[in-house]
Amino acid sequence: MAATDQAGQEQWRKVLIEGHRPLTVSRHLFRYVPSPPRCKMCNNPFGGAGGRVFRLAGFRPSRKNPNLCTKCCDSLPAGGAEVDIAVLFADIRGSTGLGERMRPDTFAEVVNRFYGVATSVLLRHDALIDKLIGDEVMALFIPGVAGPDYRRRAVEAAADLLRGVGYGSAEGPWLDVGAAVNAGVAYVGNVGTHGVVDFTALGDPVNLASRLQALAAGGEVLIADDVHADVPTMFPGAPSRLLQVRGREAPVTAWAVSP
Repeated sequence: MAATDQAGQEQWRKVLIEGHRPLTVSRHLFRYVPSPPRCKMCNNPFGGAGGRVFRLAGFRPSRKNPNLCTKCCDSLPAGGAEVDIAVLFADIRGSTGLGERMRPDTFAEVVNRFYGVATSVLLRHDALIDKLIGDEVMALFIPGVAGPDYRRRAVEAAADLLRGVGYGSAEGPWLDVGAAVNAGVAYVGNVGTHGVVDFTALGDPVNLASRLQALAAGGEVLIADDVHADVPTMFPGAPSRLLQVRGREAPVTAWAVSP
């Protein structure tokens, strides 16, 4: 059993760190085919005409994990592997107040518009969209998918996401959104038991990214200090902050970036 588990972890590590050509080709092809929801790994559409067509070729939601297609999920063993990744969180600020002031259908339109912008930006930067839930987006940037510059791409994606809702434009934002990016070694793979399985990432880098996102102001990306060495070059003049993060004794240094 131990040998089998080790072989499974090595298979996961190869996919997550090195990637493989069929996955790369599929992701670039499927991003242009409507419509969501999609497989987290290969971007295969589950909805709309595209989903109906590719289901005939076996690209349907897996019974083991409906967030992945059968081609991705059923070909990989249970479990996952520890790999260095970047994690992005983005959140609508004041969504409770928005929900109180708007009709439910109008509020749903606003959230869906936000999801649409986030999905488009994240797919363009080769992220794996982990969650679109409530008023929040979580995305993973994995070397085998996003390439060797996965940390930098996470930072660029966060800034582009804010631009997508209007920050930095003459018109200004149509929605108040804050974001954060962190990186580090996390456990990535199929997590869960008894038929409730999700492809996700777990570990301290994920928790810290979530905590930083809660501290970001609207129109701001908080980037953990060790995410990328050239953040100051990417965003000249971006200030650094020493932040007291919930659940941590020592303060955390982060760069505050605005588009």
